Amino acid sequence: MNGGRLGAGFLSTYEEGIKREWIIGNGLGGYASSTVIGAGTRTYHGLLIAAPENSPGRLLLLSSLDEEISIEEEVYRLATHKYPDNICPSGFNYLSEFTRNPFPLWVYQPGDFTVKKKVFMVHNNNTTFVLYDITSQKEGALLRIFPLVSSRDFNLTARSGYLSFFQKAGPVGVELASSNGFTFSLSSNLQYHAEPKWYYNLEYEAEKNRGLNFQEDIFNPGYFESKLEPGTSRFFIAASTADISSLTLEQVDRLYTREANRQNLLALDSKLTEPFALKLLKATDPFVVKNHSTGEKTVIAGYHWYSDWGRDAMISLPGLFLIPYRFDEAKSALNNFARYCRRGLIPNTFPAFGGDPVYNTVDASLWFIHALDRYFAYTKDFLFLSDIWDTVCNIIDNYCKGTDFGIGMDSDCLIQQGPQLTWMDAKVGEWAVTPRAGKACEINALWYNALKTASYMGTLLGEDVSASETLAAGVASNFENVFWNPETNCLFDLIYQDEAGNQVKDPAIRPNQIFAVSLPYTMLSPEKEKMIVDRVEKDLLTPFGLKTLSSDHPLYVGQYRGDALTRDTAYHNGTVWPWLLGAYVKAYLKIHNYSKSSLEDMRILLEGFDTHLEIAGLGTISEVFDGDYPHSPGGSIAQAWSVAEILRAYVEDVLEIKP
Repeated sequence: MNGGRLGAGFLSTYEEGIKREWIIGNGLGGYASSTVIGAGTRTYHGLLIAAPENSPGRLLLLSSLDEEISIEEEVYRLATHKYPDNICPSGFNYLSEFTRNPFPLWVYQPGDFTVKKKVFMVHNNNTTFVLYDITSQKEGALLRIFPLVSSRDFNLTARSGYLSFFQKAGPVGVELASSNGFTFSLSSNLQYHAEPKWYYNLEYEAEKNRGLNFQEDIFNPGYFESKLEPGTSRFFIAASTADISSLTLEQVDRLYTREANRQNLLALDSKLTEPFALKLLKATDPFVVKNHSTGEKTVIAGYHWYSDWGRDAMISLPGLFLIPYRFDEAKSALNNFARYCRRGLIPNTFPAFGGDPVYNTVDASLWFIHALDRYFAYTKDFLFLSDIWDTVCNIIDNYCKGTDFGIGMDSDCLIQQGPQLTWMDAKVGEWAVTPRAGKACEINALWYNALKTASYMGTLLGEDVSASETLAAGVASNFENVFWNPETNCLFDLIYQDEAGNQVKDPAIRPNQIFAVSLPYTMLSPEKEKMIVDRVEKDLLTPFGLKTLSSDHPLYVGQYRGDALTRDTAYHNGTVWPWLLGAYVKAYLKIHNYSKSSLEDMRILLEGFDTHLEIAGLGTISEVFDGDYPHSPGGSIAQAWSVAEILRAYVEDVLEIKP
């Protein structure tokens, strides 16, 4: 693959074609996504997954468009579907090229025809457009396009007996109303014919491998049709939750140009010129979305299934908003989470199905203070700092006196918390895989950083910061004594009390300690910081991130795959996370004084992701990788903090473009 283009060699087999996926977003959390050969392998794949304002979740509305060209006795079917023990049709055999810049484009060459198909979405609108340029060398050919639709939560599957549709057909489109109460429309410059039928038992291979429901039925309300004249004909089909009945091809072309220009402006505004940085910059855009309930900006943690999470949003904020110079949107995202701060806690997540935010996180609030500091470093926005200062005070006050979930400061000035509140929060039923109740090393590194950051910001605002300085000194005086492990020359991951009340220090080699070196304010001597980085490099570093547990630990799991139990067991017990490289790169350069050789080492490390951008989720970075070689990607195909931290580290730390 070169410059976002896949040739026939990558598209010639079903097995190769489904390994690569594409995704585009609409700024609302909705998206379009599938494999490069058009075969849906996930319940999340479709051409219109909408995030309607009146819906508590995201809905799959348009699954696919199945094109066929017939001439005389020959019928060319361009779609690809998987059924039990059968792939039919297998239109990927006609596929000669796939390109994803600026939007996904397929080139099919069936017989004497060339079909160019491109997909784009309208920003801040639940609308997907599919444009066709079809070149015919013969007369008498007929084009038919069959929309396959549903109206279901994108996490689930549907059956024909559980879902029904009413359609109101017009000459160039159809309005569809489903039995579960949602309506949406299809429009085209092709002629529409109502001819309803069901496709049964389509299979989603990725869901089958994940141990989830993987078969469903899809409704086809009819088809769009036109004769093909010799030469090139242009058509479009639009799918939307809005009224699109009067659309023309010229209007669709203008919307296409407008969206292409919007993306080009993101690159121009960032002032970045390095090719690798620009690729990552383009990958940031789908994660920046509008929160329906507040109207403020927020961050989708990952595609396909994540919603907005406080921890992920705050860690991702510098890479998603500040590097691209999206400062107003950064302020909006900080406002979005600040307005929901309760008893010092920033929400862990906003439930996809509505309802009150969930607050079960110890670190999101501390990352919030860090993100605010980085925002101020870029903008010097004193007015906003003053407006949001109460939230900073609210966080620190509640962490001092104690708040929900057992979060609070102990007599040694260190923070302790209940189980499953750090980022290592995998849970199977009632079983917390890595509970980490007690005093966690990175939480106290973040706590010290938050106190020193508050002192700095408070001084600028003319506030009395003596309490923060006193607390920070207390944390610094106890941190090393509590967490330093002389046997491994690094930090204990966790300090806790067993059932008998005895203090236990967990010596597991985990990546959490890297933040004690990488954060703006740290407590350890340069010698000990170097020991930590050396230990992390030796035991945890891979080309795609840091392992979550050293491979010589008895709980280490080297592969992230299988059913939910198997995957969650591995999630933080060996699985590699790319976002951790952001902290590692900063720590590595710090202990090497940003020497020329260390900068080159980290450039090579980060640019290694250039290859990954061409596999799995094309143009983006996966959530996780296997701990074992060859470190195959897994989890979500596009993760916000993976993209954000690799971009931030590359621009700020390697290219040294800093505020």
